[in-house]
Amino acid sequence: MKNYYGYPKILKNLTFFLLFLSFFCFAQKQDLKKEINAITNDKNATVAVSVTGIDFPLHFENKNGEKKLPMLSVFKFHIALAVLNKVDQGKLKLDQPIFIKKADLLENTWSPIREKYPNGNIEMPLSELIKYTVAKSDNNGCDLLLRLIGGTETVQKFINNKGIKNFTIKADEAQMHKGYEFMYWNTTTTNDSNLLLMNFFDGKVLSKNSTSFLMKTMIETTTGTTKIVAQLPKGTPVAHKTGSSGKDEKGLTIAENDIGIITLPNGKHYAISVFVSDSMETEETNTKMIADISKRVFDYFSKK
Repeated sequence: MKNYYGYPKILKNLTFFLLFLSFFCFAQKQDLKKEINAITNDKNATVAVSVTGIDFPLHFENKNGEKKLPMLSVFKFHIALAVLNKVDQGKLKLDQPIFIKKADLLENTWSPIREKYPNGNIEMPLSELIKYTVAKSDNNGCDLLLRLIGGTETVQKFINNKGIKNFTIKADEAQMHKGYEFMYWNTTTTNDSNLLLMNFFDGKVLSKNSTSFLMKTMIETTTGTTKIVAQLPKGTPVAHKTGSSGKDEKGLTIAENDIGIITLPNGKHYAISVFVSDSMETEETNTKMIADISKRVFDYFSKK
């Protein structure tokens, strides 16, 4: 006959252990929040930070995690998702040629495509156009993709239908280059950025093939080397998309952003989004804030 008399004591001890573990984890998370706040508190800028475990349960945000802020080129991630959705539907193909006219290659904008093909009048596979737009943040490539799928309205509808409500896209790159005020037309929150990154990674947004293609493209990103990747161990897989506004005539930085999915040494993943908005700090200070936050978060998870 089994003896059940010791069970209440075992349950009591287990309860105490779980309470202690919960308190310990809470205290650790609070320490991390304090360290992140210490990085941003004395800066003349609005800084939003969200961190979300993808295959483990953890989320935290600072006070601006729900604040809608300008995305700048971060929106090219959302555009790529909408384009690849058309591929998944069979309406587009990654290997289909896209004709690029010289008139498509606007001057006075960031465009590695224009630098390589200054005279235009070339055909480029859709897959390569997406890579230029995401990994190299080509502005002309971005607007070509938008025209291909029917404009910003198509992206707005697709992203909203995927459960992301705090997201607005109204201006393409050409429009944003007409004045700094137009850079405020495209907004989202760092919390919603993380939710989209998490759902994308989990295969809830695109097909398996399209998800793999875009993940690989984002890992190959060459922009933003001073942001979330800057202080991480060499070789750490980081699938990310950056955004930068530069400074206006008054020295204001409208946005210095980076969002991404980071792979830890143990193989687990987390999403991180950092938006630095309306900053009067130097570009070096803005990007270092992002890099410092990213490093602190990576170290926190690596020790767990």
